[in-house]
Amino acid sequence: MSAAVVFGATGFIGRGLLRELLADPDGDDLVVAAVRTAESGARLRDRLVSGGVPLDRLSVHVFDPGSAELVLDPVAADVRDVYNLAAAFAFGMTARAAREVNVVLAEKITRFAAAAGARRLVHVSGYRVAAYPAVPAPWPPRYRRRIYRRFGAYEASKIEADAVVRALAAELGVPLTVVNPGTVIGDSRTGEADQYLGLAELVVQLARGQLRAVPGSRRTVLPVVTIDHLARFLALMPRDPETAGRAYWVLDDATPPLPELVALVADELGVAAPRLRIPVAALRALPARLTGAEKETLSFLSADTYPTAPATALARRHGLEYPPVRPALRLWARHVAATAPDAASG
Repeated sequence: MSAAVVFGATGFIGRGLLRELLADPDGDDLVVAAVRTAESGARLRDRLVSGGVPLDRLSVHVFDPGSAELVLDPVAADVRDVYNLAAAFAFGMTARAAREVNVVLAEKITRFAAAAGARRLVHVSGYRVAAYPAVPAPWPPRYRRRIYRRFGAYEASKIEADAVVRALAAELGVPLTVVNPGTVIGDSRTGEADQYLGLAELVVQLARGQLRAVPGSRRTVLPVVTIDHLARFLALMPRDPETAGRAYWVLDDATPPLPELVALVADELGVAAPRLRIPVAALRALPARLTGAEKETLSFLSADTYPTAPATALARRHGLEYPPVRPALRLWARHVAATAPDAASG
């Protein structure tokens, strides 16, 4: 029996992928959820069970992310596919904290895949890596310090991890696929999500009457992808030999510009949409305590476009289409507004 190992299994994307892999009626692989503690593994099982996910092929294994070499409890199967969905997704982190997970752990997972002789390593990065020049790893310390100062710890660590994983996979001969998702929103059928950073914060502020102006310009886009579409896309990567050595930007080009998106969400929530817009330059210049905008998030407020055609074409060859984005945004916004904790209000 072969196994697919999922690092980052307890996160939002990780749980979505587990649901997809475990619910596949044609699946026969063992699905290994790599978790940091037995307690988090137990909570993961409970959440999957409550969601009606069959657990007959699930095996939960604890690993120590601080060890020099990643070792799972003995897995009664050959490791065939490895997914790296582990990430520290937060703003305001120190460079050390961000690198420990997004860079150092990503390197260890790549070495784990090499030692296991994996058929494929699927590394989830981020869509903004397309916006910056690719500088091969390892980065000189001075260059690293400059990038972390410029972009903040989260985004800089994702850019560095992309370079590190690519270089190491090539060195070790690991067949690699990189998936760069847009902002991941809730399930297209239910809106369900439990991630309240980034675009979700705007939804919460709007719902609570705290969004006074729409950030960016009329051309600003925060491209989205539903969790169910992303999970299906991730699941098919190892099964298609043509995806080895490739990178895919998985985001819906039909995402409306941010002012339209805010108006759509406001209509769904029955609140007034802000008429004012505040340019990114002004947000950068003003103190965060006045604007409520985390400086690290501002580079995401962009009108940039991304190379989405290969991912769209690949998905269509496998019968996978993006769900209609506007109904999905409405469902997700309603769910976020109803379930966001008080801390998300900023």
